[in-house]
Amino acid sequence: MLAYFPPLAAFLVAVAVVLWSTPRIKRLALKRGFVDKPNGRKVHKAPMVRLGGVAMFSGFILAILAAFSLGGFQGLPWEKQAEIYGVILGASAYFAVGLLDDIFNLSPSSRLLMQIFVAIGAWSAGVQINFLTIPGLGLTKLPEIISLIITVVWLVGITNAINWIDGLDGLAAGVAGIAASVMFATCLAMNQPGAAIVAAALAGSSIGFLRYNFNPAQIFMGDGGAYFTGFTLAGVGVIGLVKGVTTVAVFLPSIVVILPYLILAVPILDMSAVIVDRLWRGKSPFIADKRHLHHRLLNAGVSHRHTVLFIYSLTIWVGSFAYGCFTFASSKMPAGFIYCIGATGLVMFSSWQVWRIARQSEA
Repeated sequence: MLAYFPPLAAFLVAVAVVLWSTPRIKRLALKRGFVDKPNGRKVHKAPMVRLGGVAMFSGFILAILAAFSLGGFQGLPWEKQAEIYGVILGASAYFAVGLLDDIFNLSPSSRLLMQIFVAIGAWSAGVQINFLTIPGLGLTKLPEIISLIITVVWLVGITNAINWIDGLDGLAAGVAGIAASVMFATCLAMNQPGAAIVAAALAGSSIGFLRYNFNPAQIFMGDGGAYFTGFTLAGVGVIGLVKGVTTVAVFLPSIVVILPYLILAVPILDMSAVIVDRLWRGKSPFIADKRHLHHRLLNAGVSHRHTVLFIYSLTIWVGSFAYGCFTFASSKMPAGFIYCIGATGLVMFSSWQVWRIARQSEA
């Protein structure tokens, strides 16, 4: 039971700090004019404060410090500590890049270059994808240069995938909170306590932020919040799940390696579909439009809240499937299938609701 105390404390501290600091940051930002103004692509109709990421990041860092003071990282090998530091420092750098963009509107190319530079630094600290499951070859160790390229693409890609779905009140924060919670449970099951603490801190900051960000939102997380959240999810997926391949039974590695891709399937597939669609229409994949899943649901007549809740249910579904696969494969626990069945029932119900609302809007 003691193993659960530091991550639980991290979660609660993150929630408390975010709940306390968000309204104060909102008041300060309003005085300074740090707001996100409406335009033709965005859904909100009035200027909104976009510095909610400051509260989220503050809650996350204080949660990590609280867990550290409770001995949550004691006894870890140096290489595991280096990986955790790599994720925390990388998340801090990504937050700084996003915050600068929120304040000064950086160019897309400058943001991308800084993201790549930080991702390379994280790889150097040990945040590395060293294995992939290749059809016909099974679990394959990657050459160093391939590991670097794939890791950078993963870290930068997931960061921007989370940023891209941050288009509706509570959407990115809720998806991140769900994904981080699943990663926390999976990391604990895989005996990855350090990564579990980082995931718990992120889950707390994301879920706490929903108090002010769920529809109708009072504040946005901004790029600072989205970048920090996306990078942390991607980093925990590497150090807690992909690298957990060395800590599980011999028949599990192929399953373990794909867990982060399953847990983050919703933002990954949304970003991939949008990029393919833009290229198919001869557009730049980096120019924003209104062709994401949440935009399509809104255009079909589904309400703002129903759209967000439907995407939540998809995230819960893939997360439960990932966790269920691992628990069943690692211990033959039937609970793994129970998670999957319950989540499937939830996504079927929410899908029916979306279909019913869309049909009514057509009538």
